Amino acid sequence: MMLAEGDSAPDFTAKLAGDEPAEFTLSEHFGEAPLVLAFFPGAFTPPCTNEMVAFQEDLDDLRKSGATLYGISADSPFSQAAFRDEHGLEFDLVSDMDRDAIDAYDVPLDIDNLGLQGVAERAVFVVDGNGEITYSWVADDPTNEPDYDEVHEAAEVAA
Repeated sequence: MMLAEGDSAPDFTAKLAGDEPAEFTLSEHFGEAPLVLAFFPGAFTPPCTNEMVAFQEDLDDLRKSGATLYGISADSPFSQAAFRDEHGLEFDLVSDMDRDAIDAYDVPLDIDNLGLQGVAERAVFVVDGNGEITYSWVADDPTNEPDYDEVHEAAEVAA
């Protein structure tokens, strides 16, 4: 069942991108709320690159509203670190190789023609300081990008 506004944000633990991946547990970051959780299918793919670069371009505005952005995919933390470095991303990427977050947020996606199984659907959730989802969007098609203005407004409302 897809998560909707008003639902409690499922907690999960995964790894942050980097050469020495650190543990990331969502509930430990509620104090940084609003949290923008941007799930994406795969690093280095054109639509995902476009989306993460667009979020980077909007990062100052998101931060002005008090929001903290996390990109989440099933890629390894090492692949994500290379992706972040190549595109100058200044926000953390969360490596959900165990697919705990992908399953908890009910956004698994199989892209059979690319041989990708159990990657993340393109989706955005905004979580407030109480751990409640205040905005949710899941792409109808993995090549669709979110409405960045809508995400920004949702973050401001959740602040």
